[in-house]
Amino acid sequence: MLAWTIYISFLGALLARLSPSKGLARAVALLTALAGLGIGLVTLHAWQPGELLTITRIAWVPQLGLEYHLAADGISLTLVLLTGLAATAGILFSWNIEKRTQEFFAFYLVLIGGVYGVFLSFDLFLLFVFYEIAIIPKYFLIAIWGSAKAGATGEEAGSQREYAAMKLALYSFGGSALVLAGMVATWVAAGAHSMSFDVLAAAHLSTPLQMALFPLVFVGFAVLAGMWPFHTWAPTGHAAAPTAASMLLAGVVMKLGAYGCLRVAMMLFPAGMNPWGFHVLGLGSWREVFALLAVIGIVYGASVALVQRDFKFVIGYSSVSHMGFVLLGLMTLTQIGLDGAVLQMFSHGVIAGLLFAVVGRMAYDRTHTRDLNELGPMQLGHAIPFAAVTFILAGMASIGLPGFSGFIAEFQVLVGTWRSFSWMIVIAGIGILVGIAFTWRALTKAFYGEPTPGAVEHALPPITFPEKLGALLLLASTLVVGLYPRILTDLILPALNSPLFEGLRQGAWR
Repeated sequence: MLAWTIYISFLGALLARLSPSKGLARAVALLTALAGLGIGLVTLHAWQPGELLTITRIAWVPQLGLEYHLAADGISLTLVLLTGLAATAGILFSWNIEKRTQEFFAFYLVLIGGVYGVFLSFDLFLLFVFYEIAIIPKYFLIAIWGSAKAGATGEEAGSQREYAAMKLALYSFGGSALVLAGMVATWVAAGAHSMSFDVLAAAHLSTPLQMALFPLVFVGFAVLAGMWPFHTWAPTGHAAAPTAASMLLAGVVMKLGAYGCLRVAMMLFPAGMNPWGFHVLGLGSWREVFALLAVIGIVYGASVALVQRDFKFVIGYSSVSHMGFVLLGLMTLTQIGLDGAVLQMFSHGVIAGLLFAVVGRMAYDRTHTRDLNELGPMQLGHAIPFAAVTFILAGMASIGLPGFSGFIAEFQVLVGTWRSFSWMIVIAGIGILVGIAFTWRALTKAFYGEPTPGAVEHALPPITFPEKLGALLLLASTLVVGLYPRILTDLILPALNSPLFEGLRQGAWR
């Protein structure tokens, strides 16, 4: 049944493109997203803890041992649920799209289908195919429907959109080239007869080969996860993308990179994180190198967000910082740290999507500016109070207030970090404090700034019903997981203890 999340998304894209009216295209897109979310929820209800569900497995290119192999474990299902939530909310926040509406929703649903495909692929080549499919619509969504910096008009605005779209595409394809090289080497070393994960995970590749392939593949995927210093595409892409695309970029596309780091690099090359036998600048393994890059990203992203004037860039750099917690949790190689990393993928996807919805749709589309110094005098807290309250709640969730999903996710990552790299927890803690500062600064400047003396207040269009519905959907998701995290941890932990991760547990697992 989960396979239909892919098929329905691609079919919905075709129907949306062929729809004779904009209203019908919107309805098709929403029903398609709801169908994907519904399939995920039905599967969650019937899920057995620790289950590895084989959805379909048929020969695809027998001469090369390639299979059309779709399967799901608890990690996959968690991210499928995230994709359904992000897709549905993104469409609700795109209800106002008037420019080439049918094409917009067609590209949007192709992207969603590619994302579902990545999370459900259990053949490495098939995963790579879906991974590449997801890159193409990202470019067009930004280049055609994106926004530019304040004051840009005409050709300048178009150039900014195209620059952001091209930068994202080039970074994505650059990372994909590294993954492709590692994929081919793995296929040859494993006997060149299968690329299914169960076969590759049991192939017992030599330690020197794993230590060479692990950093290659990890970096290839981590580029899309926004790992410092390969993060620069993320704030630019987020800022230029239309609201729904920003929600998807932060909500699920960055998770494709983090998922690839865990599912491919760490699961297939666990010995790649073993100690080198020597130290360089105090670092003795790739695990320590990437953990250090992760904490740098946490502090760097938060620090840059603290000084931004562009509201969207604040949330863009915030995403870089919070994705650092995902990568740090992965590198702890502790059960609690890995569980926290996957939970943070879900949590950040929901919260970042909500923040971009407030900034891009509720605020920018009504005020036509993202400059915090210009937004402050507009008194948005009084003009559009629903947006202000939503940003407050999303901001509190983002900084890890207890009761929201961000708290339990980051807490688990920090506990895992304490056990593995105790000194790094101080740096991560600084990043959290700076995160509180930039969230508070953005809130006060954007919604509760000082009015300009003598200025006349202008009424802004009220928040629409689809916007309220999308916001409530995402808020409910972060609250449910925050108050009852077992709904996801009972999926994630058994998957981490499955035979697929046996090599990881026998290595540096703590």
